[in-house]
Amino acid sequence: MDIQKELFALQDEKYREFTAKLVPNVNKEKIIGIRTIPLRMLAKRLYNKNETECFLNSLPHTYFEENNLHAFLIEQIKDFERCIEELDRFLPYVDNWATCDICSPKILGRNIPNLVPVLRKWIASEKTYTCRFGMSILMKYFLNEPYFNKEWLNLVADIHSKEYYIRMMQAWFFATSLGKQYEKTIVFLEEKRLDDWVHNKTIQKAIESNRINPEMKPYLKTLKIKNKQDDKL
Repeated sequence: MDIQKELFALQDEKYREFTAKLVPNVNKEKIIGIRTIPLRMLAKRLYNKNETECFLNSLPHTYFEENNLHAFLIEQIKDFERCIEELDRFLPYVDNWATCDICSPKILGRNIPNLVPVLRKWIASEKTYTCRFGMSILMKYFLNEPYFNKEWLNLVADIHSKEYYIRMMQAWFFATSLGKQYEKTIVFLEEKRLDDWVHNKTIQKAIESNRINPEMKPYLKTLKIKNKQDDKL
């Protein structure tokens, strides 16, 4: 089976134009243009095929959708250790936020205790999208009881990066945490524990969020750091 041929058979030129605008850092020539649902269906059809193992071992891929297909194939892995092994091989090749954020294997949420050291490793990575992926999984599984711990907030607050897609995930993480663990999270804004840009972006996202009680939003606005050059970024 020629997987690239299978992918091009699903091509949607209009969706290609739309996708190119979403991921401006990806060369448009590397975008086929495939909607998410048919790509997920292809991943399900290919899983456990002999060609799939070869595909997973053929990094780096050429096309954006090959990486997304790779992410969807990893999602179907039922063994925790193998899933981590495949993620460790794949994440360094991820080059955009969309591929990073679509990958969320359910097996990770079923192995919370074993996941903690892995997340620490990913979040400490110098690779932009490995770090972002670690934060996204931390946000998904560790901001709710019984797994919430203020240590997770410290872990994300201690990231100091100029990478836009890391900073955006930090802001998303803290805005989400405000909606779920307000009292323990608000102190990070009151004490200005976050980098200025992340601080202000967190407040912006929280104000826009339906998770936040409308009565809290005027106070959040008063915490914005003003007259900082970072605000222009």
